[in-house]
Amino acid sequence: MNTPVWKRNEIDSPCVDICVVHPKERICTGCFRTIDEITSWSKMSPEERASIMAELPTRAPLLKKRRGGRSARTAQ
Repeated sequence: MNTPVWKRNEIDSPCVDICVVHPKERICTGCFRTIDEITSWSKMSPEERASIMAELPTRAPLLKKRRGGRSARTAQ
């Protein structure tokens, strides 16, 4: 007899096991959440989680900015 696996009806964590906080933007480079969002995720309501999940894609470009590399250093 197969017993069904119990599953919670809630939004899963966006964690992708790349837990590195960007030093300037202060968001995780893996899931794009803030430290406060990560630590309080399990206590948030489904509505709060959904709101954060909707916002995460807009944070990704914050980590893709280039500093200018060699051309920025030699321009001075």
